[in-house]
Amino acid sequence: MQQEFVEDAVARLESTGVTYAITGSIASNFWGVPRLTHDVDILVLLPADKVAAVVAAFPEPYYVSEPSIHDALRTGTMFNVLDTGAGFKVDFWVSAGDPFSQSMLGRRRRVQLSPGHEAYVGSPEDVLLHKLVWHTITPSERQLADAAGIAAVQAGNLDLGYLRQWAARQGTADLLEAVLQGQHLKKT
Repeated sequence: MQQEFVEDAVARLESTGVTYAITGSIASNFWGVPRLTHDVDILVLLPADKVAAVVAAFPEPYYVSEPSIHDALRTGTMFNVLDTGAGFKVDFWVSAGDPFSQSMLGRRRRVQLSPGHEAYVGSPEDVLLHKLVWHTITPSERQLADAAGIAAVQAGNLDLGYLRQWAARQGTADLLEAVLQGQHLKKT
């Protein structure tokens, strides 16, 4: 049922023309080792003139607060869209225009989520880097395990130069090397 929710939410978002990339656990499940997750994270480049279209794209049983979208635009944070019937939620993270978000949106990939359903997903490198950053904000073995799963499944396909460049800029170079070497479960 969550798969259908993700597909529907993405189709509704795409109808607005907003630039986006699925990130977070849904993306790490796609590129790495799947695990159960209850949240959907989507990075959006949301111009103010698209807010009304986003609100209109999510009628009942969805709930979205237009004032919370404007707050997210002002603060560069996130707003939620809730499916009040099923209890699912999407966290839409508003791009603050920072270089990493710009790079992630520029490198996103169009993938098949299921037969007949495509979406833009952050690249494996960007999702891995994002997991490392989140681990530094809120330390969690889950974030590191997700990053390690991407590194293991995508081994040989990752752009190591890109990963190392961004990890150095983000202050996660040591974490990245530990994850790439399979040492993520040691205390960091």
